[in-house]
Order: sequence, then C-alpha cells, then structure tokens
Amino acid sequence: MSSKNSRKLSYSLAINEALHQMMEFDSSVFLIGQGVKSPWYVGNTCNGLIEKYSEKRVIDTPISENAITGAAVGAALSGMRSIAVHPRIDFMMYALDPIINQAANWSYMFGGKVSVPVVIWGIINRGGEQGAQHSQALQALFSHIPGLKVVMPSTPYDAKGLMISAIKDDNPVVYIDDRWLYKIEEMVPEKIYSVPIGKGVIRKRGNDVTIAGISYMASEAVKAANELEKHNISSEVIDMRTVKPLDIDLVLQSIKKTGRLIVTEAAWLTGSVSASIVAEVQNRGFKYLKAPIERICLPDCPAPTSGPLEKEYYINSNDIILKVKKLLYKN
Repeated sequence: MSSKNSRKLSYSLAINEALHQMMEFDSSVFLIGQGVKSPWYVGNTCNGLIEKYSEKRVIDTPISENAITGAAVGAALSGMRSIAVHPRIDFMMYALDPIINQAANWSYMFGGKVSVPVVIWGIINRGGEQGAQHSQALQALFSHIPGLKVVMPSTPYDAKGLMISAIKDDNPVVYIDDRWLYKIEEMVPEKIYSVPIGKGVIRKRGNDVTIAGISYMASEAVKAANELEKHNISSEVIDMRTVKPLDIDLVLQSIKKTGRLIVTEAAWLTGSVSASIVAEVQNRGFKYLKAPIERICLPDCPAPTSGPLEKEYYINSNDIILKVKKLLYKN
C-alpha cells in the first residue's frame, strides 16, 4: 500500500474518518448518542462531526439509552441510515427492546420487504479500576440473536472498513470496539473502502498451532506469535473480525495444517463466542485435530475494582504464550 494513498492513523481516528466519509457520501447517514461531542466519552472517534455536519445530523443526547436506540431504529425504518453510539456497552442493556425485539425482527416479519439500516455501536471499557458495571464485553449476548450481525475489529484498517460496511448494510449491525485498541496505529487508505462482514483474516501464518482471536485478543495473539517465533514455535493467527456470522471455514482451513487450536476472547468463558467457535470446529473439523481445543477467556466472575486484582483478572499475550507451550509440550 503506497504512502501516497494512505497514511498512519490510530484505531479511533480510523473510525472517525469512516464516519466523516460516509456522512459526506450519503446525506441519510446520521449519528445519535451520549457524548458524541466529548472526547471523554468517545475518544477521538467523533472529532469534528458536529462542526461539519451540524447538530441536526450529529445529535448529542441526554442519558436515555432506550430512547436513543429507539429513535435510531425508527429513523432507519423511515429511510435514514442511523448510527446509535453507546460509549459504555454495559448500558446498552437499557436498549435491548429496540435492538432485539424490534430492529432484529422487522425484515423477517415482513418477508424481507422492510430493511432496518441501523448501526448499534457499543464501546467496551475495562481496566482503570472501573469495576464490574463498567467493564463488560457483551458480544455473546448480541451474537445469539437472529437478525443481527455483530462485528468486532482489532486494527485501524478494519475499524474503518467494517464501520463503512456496517453503515452500508441494509439491516442491523452491532459494531463493538474496545477502547484498549484506540491508540493502535497502522497505514489506512484515504479512500472509502469496505471490509466484508462475516470474513476473518489470517494475521500471521504458521504451522504448529492456530490461534483464533477476537477483537483485543486478536491483537494480543499477534504479539504472542511474534514472541513464540523466537522459541521456534510457528503460530498461525486468525482475527475473526465478525462474531455473527462466524468464519468457521477459515479456522478449519488453518487447523487442517496445524492440527491444534486455541481460541481467545476477552469475555467470560461460559456461553462465550469462543464456545460457539469450538463447537463448530469440533463438529466439522474433529478429524483434523491432534489435541483438544483450548480456550483463553476471562473467569466467570465480574471484573474487580482493585488495580492489583485487575492484573490477575485480565488476559493478554502472556496467557496465550503459556497456553501454546502447554499445548505443544504437555507430554
């Protein structure tokens, strides 16, 4: 990719560019949510939007998650392309009715003759001693619902491309990002481009073990693979990118080569998206496995508030390294 047509952007500014470009490209696109003009709420993701597109298309609201999302869904049903942002995904729980009972079902109920082009954008916050009510990753809940697509980028390139794809989609997309990714930088094209929903990507090729990561843990998996390479362990890293629908075919292609799979996700173990990946791979690819599939997830308990306890609770590349070594050398 030539520097002439791309430049280095952070993850948060890549989202910002996607919003700017789609609002300029399509006058039916608008953004609604709490704190859309406040970097404290949404980082740099909404910089300059109000100044360029006015408060008619960038609507900073009072705190009412249900009303915000209901308005976005209603506008989508009326022909707009709406984006409802929730600066803390934890409080999207107040908006489950318009997301699950309404947006997810309308196209089905009307035989595909009605579309609901709405993006429900939730931001995961964790760490910093924020405690149990401000630290949750809830993608498994939304991935359970028919009628919803759920995307979780891990790089600036995909953050922009998947946001554009989500806005262009004619039905509801839950776009979930992780604030721990906001400062990651890479080269991002200036043009409008799409990253396909439902397709993962191989971040690093290898032969000994496949590591399938989701969102932040896909980024950590690349770090782990680079470190393991120093110990002559060749890891293939898959970034799932979309958690509904899952790209199981890509995982199966990889384990045909490696015979081993570790799935990692910074969410609770029980009922997680990682569990769905494991179930599908066991069902369709058991004959390729040389060892049982392993998972690296958060323990089934709320996030602690204490800083020292947080260090024990949250997972990172070191946990992946240890799990890979255990899987390869346990005999």
